[in-house]
Amino acid sequence: MSSKASIDFYKNLKEMSSIRAVAETIMLNPKVRKVNAREAYEMAMKQPGVAVTDLEIYPPFAERLGLPKGAKVLNDCHGKIIGRTAKARVFYNRIPDNEKKKVEGDAREAMFQLEHYDLIKCEAVLGLDPDLMIKATYVTTTTDASNVFNWLCNFAPLELMKEEYEKSKLLPIQDIIIVAFNEWTCDDPYYHNVGAPQIGLVDETQNVIFNLGMRYFGERKKGTLTLAWTSGMRLGMAACHGGIKEIDFSGCADEYKNLGKKSIAFYGLSGTGKSSHTNSIDNGGTLPAGFEKYCLHDDAFQIDTDDKVCRVWEPSLFDKTDSRDLDNPDWKYLVALMNHAMIERNGKLLPLGLDARQANGRALIDRDLLGNWVNRCSFPEALTWLMKDTALPPIHKYKDKYLAAAMGAALITKRSRAENVTEEDLKKLVFEPFANPFRVYELYKDVESFIKVLETGADCYTFNSAGYWKSSDDDLDDVKLQTSLTLQTGILMEQLEWEDWDMLPGAMIPTKESVEKILPGYYERYHPDNRENKDEYITLLKDRFEQRREYLKSSDVATKPELLEKLVNALQIKG
Repeated sequence: MSSKASIDFYKNLKEMSSIRAVAETIMLNPKVRKVNAREAYEMAMKQPGVAVTDLEIYPPFAERLGLPKGAKVLNDCHGKIIGRTAKARVFYNRIPDNEKKKVEGDAREAMFQLEHYDLIKCEAVLGLDPDLMIKATYVTTTTDASNVFNWLCNFAPLELMKEEYEKSKLLPIQDIIIVAFNEWTCDDPYYHNVGAPQIGLVDETQNVIFNLGMRYFGERKKGTLTLAWTSGMRLGMAACHGGIKEIDFSGCADEYKNLGKKSIAFYGLSGTGKSSHTNSIDNGGTLPAGFEKYCLHDDAFQIDTDDKVCRVWEPSLFDKTDSRDLDNPDWKYLVALMNHAMIERNGKLLPLGLDARQANGRALIDRDLLGNWVNRCSFPEALTWLMKDTALPPIHKYKDKYLAAAMGAALITKRSRAENVTEEDLKKLVFEPFANPFRVYELYKDVESFIKVLETGADCYTFNSAGYWKSSDDDLDDVKLQTSLTLQTGILMEQLEWEDWDMLPGAMIPTKESVEKILPGYYERYHPDNRENKDEYITLLKDRFEQRREYLKSSDVATKPELLEKLVNALQIKG
C-alpha cells in the first residue's frame, strides 16, 4: 500500500504528535460508523439545508459510486460563510510550546464534545497514479453527511480503489486524517471569529487537520489537498495549485506533426483564468485541426522532476458556476452542488448558477467535462504565472531562472469571493506565492522546487489578465481571454519569437513580426514603450517590483541568504 498507518510509519510511537494521537483515537473509536458513498448520499438527502434537485447525477459517475439509478444532484447551502477562511488556520508546528499545550487541550475538549454526537467516517484514496497514492480518513458527525458524500466524490472512495491501492508504490508517508465538527463553537479570543467561530488546525508533518465550526465544503477539500501537496513535497516533488494539459500534435497536418506532445501548466487564483486556460477545448479556435488535448486537472497536481512526469490527486473538478446559466451544457456532467439558488421550470426543480443566491456558488463536476483526461502526463515544457498586475504586459517570458522563480514566489493577484474576506480586502493587491494559499511549509522550499523544475527543462511565462496600463492604473487596455488563449497557442506551436524587455532584464516580450502574425495590432497596443504618461508608468512598475523585493525579504526565504540575494537582484526595473 502507498501510505502507512501510524503503527507502521513511526519507528518510535512517541514521535507521533499529540494532535495526531487525538485524531487517531477518535478515528479508531468503534462507535464511529464507517460509511460508503451510497450511504452518505442517502443520509445527505435527509439533511437540513440540502435540497434534492431534478437534475440527474452524471450517470457514469453515479454508477461508479454505486448510487441508485437515476440518483439526483443534491444542493447543500452552507449558511453565512461560503468561502475559505484563511485567518482561522492555526499551524501547530509554528506556535510556541506554551500555545501548543493550550491548543492540544482545546482539541481534546472539542473531541470530548464531538463524541456526544452520532459519528461516521469514510475512507478515500488521494492520487490516481499508482506511484503516488495516499489513504485518507474523514471523521465527522452524521449531520455533516453531505460533506462526506462530496468528499468521496471529490477524491476516490477506497472501496473502489482497493486493488489499485494495494498494488501501488509504498511511500514513506503517513495516512491522512481529517476531523470535522460543524457544531463546535467557542468565544475564546485566541481563535479568530471570522463571521463565526472557526478553527482549521493543521499539523502538516503528521498529516492531520481539524475543521472546527467550518461547514463550507471547500475547507474539507483544500484541507485534504494541503496535506496531499505537502506529502508530495516531502517526497521531493513540486506542489502545484494549478491546471495542466497536454496537447498532442501528431495527428495534425505535416507542418505541425513535428511539434509532438507539449504540456503547459497554469498557476493562478480564482478569476485569473486558470480553468479557462486549462479547460479550453481548442484555445478559442486557434489550435490546428487534428490535435488531441489530454487534461490532467485544473486545480491540483504534483511535478516529479526525477521521473519527469506530473501526477494528479483528484478525479473530479470543483468549479465556480457564476457563468453557467440554466441551459449550460456543463450540467450534464454534474455530481453535486453547493450554495445555489433553486428555481422551478416546467415542474422541474433546477439549480440556478450565475451566483444568484450569493457569490462563490460551486459544483462538483466529473472530469469527463474536460474531454480526454489522464492520471499522469509529461513534464511541462511551459509554466505560466497568471497575475492581475496592471503594470505588466499581457505576456512575457523569462530567460533568467531566478527572475522566473522570484515572480512566482512573489505572485501578485487580488482576492476573490472564493475566500471569506472583507469587501476592503477584495480591493487590495496581495501576494500569493505560486498562487498556492494552501502551502504550509517554508516558502524557500517551493522556490527551490520550482528552480529545479526550470533547470529540468521548463520555460516560464507570465500572463496578465487584469488589463494593461494605457494612460493610468485606472485607464487600461483590456486583455481579453481570446488574446491570452491565442498567446498560449503561440507558445505551444512555437509561433512566438522573443526579444529582450529592456525595462526588466532577464525577461522577454514577443517580437513584432512573430506576434502580429497571430494577433494583428498586438505590438502597437501592448508594447511597453507605448504606455502613455510613461514616467508615471515606470514609477508604478518600479513600485510593484519593489513590493516584490520587500515581500521576499520579509519571508522565510531570508533564512537562505544566497538564494534571497539571487531572487532580489533579479527583480530590478530599469528605465
